[in-house]
Amino acid sequence: MAFVIINPNSTAAMTDSMLAVAQATAPGHVFEGWTSQYGPPAIQGAEDGHRAIGPLMELVAQAGGRGAEGVVIGCFDDTGLEAARARATCPVIGIGQAAFHIAALRGWRFSVVTTLSVSVPIIEANINGYGFGPHLARVRASEVPVLALEDDTDAACAQVTGEALRAVAEDDVDAIVLGCAGMARLTAHLRTALPCPVIDGVEAAARLVPVL
Repeated sequence: MAFVIINPNSTAAMTDSMLAVAQATAPGHVFEGWTSQYGPPAIQGAEDGHRAIGPLMELVAQAGGRGAEGVVIGCFDDTGLEAARARATCPVIGIGQAAFHIAALRGWRFSVVTTLSVSVPIIEANINGYGFGPHLARVRASEVPVLALEDDTDAACAQVTGEALRAVAEDDVDAIVLGCAGMARLTAHLRTALPCPVIDGVEAAARLVPVL
């Protein structure tokens, strides 16, 4: 069976974006995109993440039952990642986790540009928990709501780009990590706008999950 990208929120357009990125990144593999219909519309902070875990675990179990080769948790907070690993019968990776590993493998110091300030402590805790704290310069909030990345893409792109440029100017970094699954659609623009590598977690997970 395919590798399954599970979007823990209920916004199907975001699932579609992630699936397109994964397929373009790893064309030799088959991916499916699943949307958690009973999850919150967006995951913005710990409360939304907690609400998303129950429905997410049901989808993880379904993926295992259908013989998935691997599962990607399509939320940069790596929502429910440890619980999913305990439940799954196949490898499971989070897009945040994948992005940090790519940066660390290159020996890069990085800043993360995410959506809202409420996500900053979650991402910082994940990075430190994975052991990548020495590579982190800063987690920055662009103050773009997650759904604005879908509903008002041009304005959101301008705001994220501005924060990324400030990170490059102020943080002494080698790379910028995009801190939301919904930012995958902005990657190409940011790579033309920034003078350093840009790491998207969906791309990173699509590259890594087949070798787990």
